[in-house]
Amino acid sequence: MGYLLFVTLIQAFSFSLIGEYLAGHVDSYFAVLVRVVLAGLVFIPLTRWRQVEPGFMRGMLLIGALQFGITYVCLYLSFRVLTVPEVLLFTILTPLHVTLIEDALNRRFNPWALVAALVAVMGAAVIRFDTISPDFFGGFLLLQLGNFTFAAGQVLYKRLVARYPSDMPHYRRFGFFYLGALAVVLPAFLLFGKANFWPDATLQWGVLVFLGLISTALGLYWWNKGACMVRVGTLAVINILHVPVGLILNLLIWNQHEPLGRLFIGGLVIVFAVWISRLDRRAVTV
Repeated sequence: MGYLLFVTLIQAFSFSLIGEYLAGHVDSYFAVLVRVVLAGLVFIPLTRWRQVEPGFMRGMLLIGALQFGITYVCLYLSFRVLTVPEVLLFTILTPLHVTLIEDALNRRFNPWALVAALVAVMGAAVIRFDTISPDFFGGFLLLQLGNFTFAAGQVLYKRLVARYPSDMPHYRRFGFFYLGALAVVLPAFLLFGKANFWPDATLQWGVLVFLGLISTALGLYWWNKGACMVRVGTLAVINILHVPVGLILNLLIWNQHEPLGRLFIGGLVIVFAVWISRLDRRAVTV
């Protein structure tokens, strides 16, 4: 669990860095591409190519495409229409997606998850009840797609490692993750990226280097390694922890004028939605 808690702190800080220094200033696709390239330069040279099962390779390519490629493209695009506190609050729904995916893989149906999704939308509406727009809900839905793919990557990695046990350290097989991410991010950049919207300040490049080497390389590696050491229920709960930490950092340092009343009430509704999604699972385990 130590790996997960440490990465939680990195994630909490990273959200504010993206929102304050990159969103609206640097092309989203370029920022994600730089992150995955830097992380790949760390892990790909350490990767064992001939001693890894083909099934594990394919699984890691898929997980990388989901957990980083699609997730972070959605995350950066959502910053165009959402504030940092809103993005943080809406990522609190990741445990809901972990629950849905785990139930689906175990061929269980959790009707409470559907109720929870509706309650979560209500919570989002409370936060922006005075300025609700199609762009706002578009950002909310985009972030939920990112939440889903991030949750899927965690659950699938945990299962993949269990299916293909190895005496090799995790980092010897993790380079495939970033190749899978690159398979999504590079075409997205080539199709939609804006060449005239690159970083123009040393600080922006510094933030990208931090996000690439620390948040993406070490952060995602430690997160997935830690996910293999805890139960799925614990993993779902820990997915929430970066939200209060990130909110405290962002509100104290960057967004002192955020409307705290609506943010607090809407956040409570969203937390209630996550609790609802766990009702059926609790009834089964009692």
